[in-house]
Amino acid sequence: MKKEKENVSPVEDEKEVKNEEIKEEISEIDKIKKELEEKADRLLRTLAEYDNFRKRSLKEKEQAYSDTKSDVLSSFLPVTDNIERALNNDNASYEDYKKGAEMIFGQFLKVMTDSGVEAFGEKGDKFDPLLHNAVMHIEDEALGENEIAEVFEKGYKLGDRVLRPATVKVAN
Repeated sequence: MKKEKENVSPVEDEKEVKNEEIKEEISEIDKIKKELEEKADRLLRTLAEYDNFRKRSLKEKEQAYSDTKSDVLSSFLPVTDNIERALNNDNASYEDYKKGAEMIFGQFLKVMTDSGVEAFGEKGDKFDPLLHNAVMHIEDEALGENEIAEVFEKGYKLGDRVLRPATVKVAN
C-alpha cells in the first residue's frame, strides 16, 4: 500500500485531498439540509397546533357565552310564568293584582340579584357622574352639595360594569 501511495503523483494526491474535502462539505450540506427540513416541519406543526388552539378557544368562548345566556334567561322563565298567570286571572280584585305584582317584582329582583346585578342610586347618595345621569339641578339648603335629591330611574351594575346609570335630580 505504501508503494501505491508513493507511486501517486502529487497532482493526484492533491485531487484526492480535494475530493475528500468536497465529500465532507457535501456531507455537511446534507446534514444542514436535514436539520432545516426538521425545523421547518416542527414550525409547521407548531403553527397548526396554534391554529387548532385558537379555533378551539373561540368555540369554547362562544359555547360559554351561549351557556351563560341560556342560564340567565332560564332563570327568568318562572317570572314570565307568574306574569302570564296574573294576566289570565279575570276574577282577581285590585288588591290581589297589586299583591301579585309585588310578589312577581320581588321574584324578578331576586333573579337579578342572583345573577349579580346590583341596583344603585338612592335619595341622599353623593352624586357620581360615572354612576348617575343628572337631568335636573335644584338649590336646596336642607341638602348637601352634589347630593341626590330625587331618583327618576334606579341604576344597575354587574360587578364594576354599569348596565344603566341612575337618572337623578341633584342638589346644590
